[in-house]
Formats: sequence, C-alpha cells, structure tokens
Amino acid sequence: MKGSKKVIDGLNKLLANELAAIDQYFIHSRMYDDWGMDKLYERLNHEMEEETQHSDWLIKRILFLEGVPCMTKRRDLLVGSDVRSAMANDLTLELEVVACVREAIALCEEEKDYQTREMLEKLLFDTEEDHVYWLEQQLGLMDKIGMQNYIQSQMGK
Repeated sequence: MKGSKKVIDGLNKLLANELAAIDQYFIHSRMYDDWGMDKLYERLNHEMEEETQHSDWLIKRILFLEGVPCMTKRRDLLVGSDVRSAMANDLTLELEVVACVREAIALCEEEKDYQTREMLEKLLFDTEEDHVYWLEQQLGLMDKIGMQNYIQSQMGK
C-alpha cells in the first residue's frame, strides 16, 4: 500500500529517536550493571527491549507503506556520567520522543492515515505513561530520599 511521503518521513524521524533510545538505554543499563545497581540494570534493559519493539513497529509500518526505513540516522546520544545525569538525559530523550510522536500523529490525521495514527497512539502511551513517568518518579525519589539512599535502594540482591 503506497503511503504518504510525509507520513513515511515522519515515521523515519521517529525511528531515528527510537534507535538512539535503544543505544542510550543499552549503555546506561551496562553502566548500572558495572556500578552494581542490579535493579536499574534490569529496568533499563527492559526499556531497551521496549524501544526495540517500538522500532520494529515503525520499520514494519514504513515497509507496509512502501517506504524505506532509515537505519543509519540517529540523534546524538546523551550519555550520563552518574545515575542522576543518566536519568536526566534519558528523560530529555523521552520527552523529545513524545514531541515527535505527537507531531507524527498530527501528520497522520492530516494525511488521513488512521491505522498509522493508531499504532503511534500505542507508542505514545508506552512512552508517556511508562518511560517518562518512571524517569520523573526516579528523579523525584533522588530529591526526596537523597542520592546515597536512592543508589543503595537500587543495588544488588
């Protein structure tokens, strides 16, 4: 099914963000593992898998619309140097993804591509209700209980 070039371009822009999120969560999860923060490692590893699923949805939809998924473009990674900066950088990336998804949803409305819009709404829910909310919650916990207590709560079993 030949899709709108505008929609395909919007999906590729979003794909670039999702691919960057995979890489950013990958490095941050391994940093947490190296620092002995098993709970954060497990959570970020899970987030990386969800971002991979989102990328899969986008790639399949672009192919369905007879477009070519662009796997070579990615936004720059924001790698943190400690727990707080890593989470703050992940939140920055996720908020950019939210804005990009909303933009793509509006584009789908404009182009009357309701099936793509439906897929993007699921992606938006995952991003806002899960990823962004959890990151904001963790940063808030750091402020409430202090960094040392937070780090201790994320350590191994």
